[in-house]
Amino acid sequence: MIASYVGENKIFERKYLSGEIELELTPQGTLAERCRAAGAGIPAFFTPAGYGTWRQTGELPVKYNPDGTVAVYSPVKETRVFNGKTFIMEEAINAEYAFVKAWRADKLGNAQFRLAAQNFNGAMGRGAKNTIVEAEEIVDVGVIDPAMVDLPGVYVSKVVQSTASKEIEKFTYAKTEEEIKEAVTGGGGGSKREKIVKRAAKEFQNGMFANLGIGMPMLAPTFVDPNTSVTLQSENGILGLGPYPQQGKADPDLINAGKETVTLNAGASVFGSDESFGMIRSGKINLTMLGAMQVNEYGDLANWALPGKIKGMGGAMDLVANPEKTRVIVLTEHTDKKGGAKIVKNCTFPLTGKGCVSRIITELAVFDVDFREGLTLIEIAEGTSVEHLRTVTEPEFKVSDNLKTF
Repeated sequence: MIASYVGENKIFERKYLSGEIELELTPQGTLAERCRAAGAGIPAFFTPAGYGTWRQTGELPVKYNPDGTVAVYSPVKETRVFNGKTFIMEEAINAEYAFVKAWRADKLGNAQFRLAAQNFNGAMGRGAKNTIVEAEEIVDVGVIDPAMVDLPGVYVSKVVQSTASKEIEKFTYAKTEEEIKEAVTGGGGGSKREKIVKRAAKEFQNGMFANLGIGMPMLAPTFVDPNTSVTLQSENGILGLGPYPQQGKADPDLINAGKETVTLNAGASVFGSDESFGMIRSGKINLTMLGAMQVNEYGDLANWALPGKIKGMGGAMDLVANPEKTRVIVLTEHTDKKGGAKIVKNCTFPLTGKGCVSRIITELAVFDVDFREGLTLIEIAEGTSVEHLRTVTEPEFKVSDNLKTF
């Protein structure tokens, strides 16, 4: 199995960790591009996603022994430097079969996807020797406008009529002000989460394109100044992500990367996962906010795996792959549930990216990160002392001459 995330499939996870299934975990954008490359006749390509992580160094467990030890590790990836930046080589996935879900398809195999349902369908449909399209509606040739064809019939071997009903996994509806407050504070006013989220909202600037991770990052737009316009992107193929729908208005073809039901803002666009991650890797997205298990003083980030709990990196490795153009801000509580530091000298958990985090926001402090010089404290929470911060922050840090409170 080649996948980017398996964490919500408990049966699969159990079989993988017990050695019954082999798994090649791949960054989600890399997975999309490997499929797209196969369809374009490109045997391999270089990407920044995953450099310095287990994906590149060959430390990802592919197969476990029944006793939980690792039987097979992933191969070490070839690297090459372009314009002073290191990239890793990834090979195309040339599949025998692809099973693709379409909204409409004609009898020549031309397929049309609806709204955010493009995701991997186009890339996978192009990358296989035999592509079978399951269409909700099979129409006569000429019914689909040529400009609306998302997967040309030349890639398609067979079209079959879909008979299954469309399901929604995560119904998520627009929240009242009270429900929003409950989500942010966890039921208690002035909570750690509220402090972090409200401070994070100040990072948005008018005209920005931003991608937000699950959890606290998704709550930050709630507190953005109404006069600040930010366009949100979702990795599954949405630019111009709108609010959650009202009750009864959910559309199974409109979900975000977390599989929650969403809406589109005026001026939004939809596209496939390969294009979505292309705009991410190329730095077209100005800002990404993510959570963290650990982040070190030089901006290394670990946020996707714990020992014995490898669920997959999803799209996080792609999101942090171009920190020169996409600013990466981490939102995290200052310590873990046991009181241990989350801002550390060395990350002990598997890395998401090296030298990628520009700013860290916690309930106690805001740090700027220099990839060579380390941390500088630029803001401190009201009622917190620098001395206390030093006791709960593992690495040393400088203090700005213009230290502010929040």
